[in-house]
Amino acid sequence: MNPYQSTIRNFCVISHIDHGKTTLTDRFLEATHTFFNSKLKERLLDSNPIEQERGITIKLAPVRMIYDNCILNLIDTPGHVDFSYEVSRSLAACEGAILLVDAAQGIQAQTMANANLAFASHLELIPVINKIDLPNLNLDNISQQLQDTFGFTQKEILFVSAKTGQHVIQLIEAVINRLPPPPGDEQAPLQALVFNSFYHPHHGVIAYVRLVNGRINHRRQSLKFFSNQTIFKPLNLGYFTPALKPVDSLSCGEVGFIATGLKDISLCRVGDTIVASDDVAVKALAGYHEPQPVVYMDFYPLENNDFVKLKTSLEKFRLTDSSIVYSPVNSSVLGSGFKIGFQGLLHAEIVQERLEREFNLDLITTSPSVEYQIELKKKSQLISVFSPADFPDPSLINQTSEPFINLTIFSPLNYLGGIMDLCQDHRAQLIAQEFHGQQAKLNYSMPLQELISGFFDQLKSVSSGFASLNWQFAGFVKSDIVKLEVLLNRQMIGPLSVLTIRSKAQKLALKLAKKLKAALPRQQFELPIQVALGGKILARETIKAYRKDVTVKLHASDLSRKAKLLEKQKKGKKRMKQFGRVILNQDTFLAIIR
Repeated sequence: MNPYQSTIRNFCVISHIDHGKTTLTDRFLEATHTFFNSKLKERLLDSNPIEQERGITIKLAPVRMIYDNCILNLIDTPGHVDFSYEVSRSLAACEGAILLVDAAQGIQAQTMANANLAFASHLELIPVINKIDLPNLNLDNISQQLQDTFGFTQKEILFVSAKTGQHVIQLIEAVINRLPPPPGDEQAPLQALVFNSFYHPHHGVIAYVRLVNGRINHRRQSLKFFSNQTIFKPLNLGYFTPALKPVDSLSCGEVGFIATGLKDISLCRVGDTIVASDDVAVKALAGYHEPQPVVYMDFYPLENNDFVKLKTSLEKFRLTDSSIVYSPVNSSVLGSGFKIGFQGLLHAEIVQERLEREFNLDLITTSPSVEYQIELKKKSQLISVFSPADFPDPSLINQTSEPFINLTIFSPLNYLGGIMDLCQDHRAQLIAQEFHGQQAKLNYSMPLQELISGFFDQLKSVSSGFASLNWQFAGFVKSDIVKLEVLLNRQMIGPLSVLTIRSKAQKLALKLAKKLKAALPRQQFELPIQVALGGKILARETIKAYRKDVTVKLHASDLSRKAKLLEKQKKGKKRMKQFGRVILNQDTFLAIIR
């Protein structure tokens, strides 16, 4: 290891949401004079306006700081479960991490999840308790939680206030003294880990890299991505201040960027390895896989004329977020749109908000769905189904599967009963439970569809907001998936069909029929609402017809004329019911599917 390499410390801060991670990075920038107070704004590394407003980190942001002749490369990572793959690749670019815990809340679900990722990456952890400036704290209890859960000693735990800057200097010194310098051989063949990327209008795709081995000596050196063998010559090299700072070369152990000049961001995947283009013997770094979307939603423009605008906007948006996948979809009610795959519900929410803000779009979105796998009887063919419209005839199906997740919930003990009842109602199976002081940790196996059907809001409700959750995709499990069809006046309405499991079909059918009765407008004829499964009616509701008083102008004694008018009206109503069709407008349709 050369002397320069021994002065480098690559680290990140991992924590649960709202535990003060980004505020702590602001104090680091202040203490190392990377930014002076006059130029430092709050949440500096959160450059997106949505990050600033919501107080969450959506995209990671690296920055190089200098303190006591040491180079500190800090990577500010997202904390939410939707970006866990991005976090895992960020951890692979570091040798150490600060494990940050809120002094008032203690260990939460994503604290545990990100800590486990760090342990799996063999990182050195510095346990830190934040927000010690708050009143009425039991710091000994939180300290004991860290010791019992992760095996830290009392001596290892540091106490800071990111808000006031108290003990931040001591934490920086602990990073220098307790975290190891990056390993690697500068003379070995080049291996650079890609842990993020974005699109620059002049320099093309910018790859965020950590040089694991080797050196890039000049900007025009021919390089390639290992996974797809795409060859390029860098237009620029440098590091982050956090602005892009060009340099002539990057050496082993450094964190920096490479301006590839490529126009397609999908060629630069997080987790890929950059190597020299003429080196055929070098291997890729471990851990790379393509992130797969788990939640799907349909996006439609409010005005059908804006379809081309939505398509162009998605093409531009994908230059900043290559993790989304999309394909055209058509609805008889909503027109043309796109089915988009996301990493999770928060990811979907962020994408929708950015599309509406940055591209001035008015969007209609359907409720989230998941991917089902259907094995057909013919040649055991396996197909993926994302919506009821794609569901094949039951006679052609051999078996069906749905995605399951491993769910981790942290909660105070006094909410345990309500949470376990909630999980049972959502088809979750308890795998294990642990107790850490007054906190309980529950591990469940649960269908992903149940998670995206309002589970998180219900969990917050039964726990008074104190419970937190984390989840990982566990694979597909055999389930009895069926399709419920909606008939209005005995005519099947395809867009209102839903997929569910057979054991919940009756309950969902009754709920759907009641919801339709409340949402649909009354007609001039009596409207029967039926929900059917394979031709069998599971639920029925009836919306009474409007009835005009055709006898209002008659004299009270004109009974024969009155009877004739009522009979004529009766025949007209019967004919209207026979031929009447229900036309769903957008507002009614959206009220039902949501």
